[in-house]
Amino acid sequence: MAGRGRGSTFKIEPFKHPIALDPNYADKTWRILESAIREIHNQNASGLSFEELYRNAYNMVLHKFGDKLYNGVATALRSHLAGVAARIEAAQGLPFLKELKSCWDDHNKSTQMIRDILMYMDRTYVTQQHKTPVFQLGLDLWREQVVRHPQIHQRLLAILGDMVSRERAGEIVDRALLRATTQMLMDLGKPTYEEDFERHFLAAAADFYAKEAQEFIASSNAPDYMLKAERRLAEEVERVKNYLDESTEPKITRVAEHELITMQMKALVEMEGSGLVPLLMDDKYEHLGRMYSLFKRVEEGLGLLRSVMGSHVKEEGRALVNDPEKTKDPVEYVRVLLAMRDKYEATISRAFGDDKSFRNTLNQSFESFINKQQRSPEFISLFIDDRLRKGLKGASEGEVEATLDKVMALFRYLQEKDVFEKYYKQHLAKRLLSGRTVSDDAERGMLVKLKTECGYQFTSKLESMFTDIKTSRDMMGDFKARLAQQGGELPLDLSVQVLTTGSWPTQAASKCVLPPQLEAACETFRQFYLGAHSGRRLTWQTNMGTADLKATFNNGKAKHEITVSTYQMVVLLLFNESPQLSYREIAEATEIPPQELKRSLQSLACAKGKNVLRKEPMSKEVEEGDSFSFNEAFSSKLYKIKIGTVSAQKEGEMEKQETRHKVEEDRKPQIEAAIVRIMKSRKRLDHNGVVAEVTRQLAPRFLPNPAVIKKRIESLIEREFLERDPADRKVYVYLA
Repeated sequence: MAGRGRGSTFKIEPFKHPIALDPNYADKTWRILESAIREIHNQNASGLSFEELYRNAYNMVLHKFGDKLYNGVATALRSHLAGVAARIEAAQGLPFLKELKSCWDDHNKSTQMIRDILMYMDRTYVTQQHKTPVFQLGLDLWREQVVRHPQIHQRLLAILGDMVSRERAGEIVDRALLRATTQMLMDLGKPTYEEDFERHFLAAAADFYAKEAQEFIASSNAPDYMLKAERRLAEEVERVKNYLDESTEPKITRVAEHELITMQMKALVEMEGSGLVPLLMDDKYEHLGRMYSLFKRVEEGLGLLRSVMGSHVKEEGRALVNDPEKTKDPVEYVRVLLAMRDKYEATISRAFGDDKSFRNTLNQSFESFINKQQRSPEFISLFIDDRLRKGLKGASEGEVEATLDKVMALFRYLQEKDVFEKYYKQHLAKRLLSGRTVSDDAERGMLVKLKTECGYQFTSKLESMFTDIKTSRDMMGDFKARLAQQGGELPLDLSVQVLTTGSWPTQAASKCVLPPQLEAACETFRQFYLGAHSGRRLTWQTNMGTADLKATFNNGKAKHEITVSTYQMVVLLLFNESPQLSYREIAEATEIPPQELKRSLQSLACAKGKNVLRKEPMSKEVEEGDSFSFNEAFSSKLYKIKIGTVSAQKEGEMEKQETRHKVEEDRKPQIEAAIVRIMKSRKRLDHNGVVAEVTRQLAPRFLPNPAVIKKRIESLIEREFLERDPADRKVYVYLA
């Protein structure tokens, strides 16, 4: 060492003679380590000094003999595993798996010890040279030399497959040993597990379930097949939990679902006597629920269920609407529809998980067949009429609400809601005028539902009908009070209902000669009303009125109160003056229109049990040559008797045609208004675009006929609301 004074620098020289390393150092040290590795593999590690072995390995790496050490370890492991593979291969049957497990456990333990001795090499040499770490090297070599040994691999798959098959057949197998084997494969890496076991396991399962499904479907009914399939699917999940890796669960489930459900679902659904349709018809909720749960697992499963259910409902519905016997009674027709809908609603709720897609299918099916029966709007209105007149008597508020809600569900299916409106208006008018509605609250509740569904415009006139009835009630109170003040008194009890023209169903005013007492009473009311409301006009609708008459029979011994129409009252009062009258005499005295007169006489003389008149000659039809007399011998157990008016079938058909004609006429301005709205907004639009938009806008009330839309467009062109584009005749232009 040389140095200088203050401010001088130091220089350090290396040793002149480096430390000499024994030329055989690496070989000697490796032999020590190789011997130790052999002892570890032979389970004789108790006498080894791990500290000394670690130091030897450390020094080899330190002195740049890492290659020798690493390659030596790899060779030692290969040599050892060759002997292990031979030992495992020699084992047969179940001992084969036990030997494999035992050797694997030993190998794992040995490799961990070797890894600990070579820890420094792992941290430095292995990292720097990008080699496989010692423990992973041990796993890789086990996979190569043992698991993928041709004879071992083939036998391993065969034994594992046989054990799984025997367990599927109901035998008890050593699940712990199976678990240990599959865990070994997972420890070697997930790709090893998947490639060397899982792929073969899934393929075998597919073959097994394909055959079993064929056997099941040939020997079972649908409910039994589904029970077996459900049990098999649960078993596979349990199998994974017991001895397979959890990643296998979705894969084996898909395989089993494909073979047991996807490949057989069409046969299951269509199975004679026990498929979907028989289950639906018999309300087998448990079996239907199982079918829904199983089919939900697979693609297109629920689609198939919906399709078959929808087709069945349509077929059942078409049979109903096309059956002339079933459509004879409108109330029964709608009751069957409601029962049918309740049935399938219950199925969807109880078996199909309240699935909205199934409810949509049900709604589409009902809509398709209900609208095939042109009279469905009328029938639904008649059903509501029946319920609100008598059917809901004594029902609780909740029951009334539930019934009306169910009817509204049918109403929503109607495409011709405007036809329903026409009939509903007629039926409501009769209920209100006759005072035969079961509940004002129920009537108003129905109006609220209709308004919510279709808007204010739909119910505005119906609401004004209620207003007229209330106003009339108040007016009659004022009228009777005025009479009392004036000291006057009518010869009969008169009740008048004043109806606003336009709000009520249009009725042609029919001529009728009223009895003098009634004529006088009507005149008194007319003067009162016109005195209170100047500028108004009253027209008496005698064809819409009713009367209560007191009559005596059998020389005054039998007394009855008879409720009749105004026309019937006018006819009966004639017999106070004459015991017998011909048809022509009655017609001249009353001036009732011939058709109405014949119906009134038919109901008074030909109705069984209510024939207060006698007809000669006796027959069901009234002819102009007939004569009538008071039936003095009439008798009835009831004091109050209501005599309805016979409704001739031909007359009913004429009324229906008239209603249909009125609906068609009412639609024309609505279609034109829609066309103008659309064209005002769009300015230019082709014909198909106009038809599509008009249909969309009017669909909530009715489906307009494209031919009618075209006619209304032509009418608007004639009136110069629109014009055709000169360059393209199919395009319309709005004229401001």
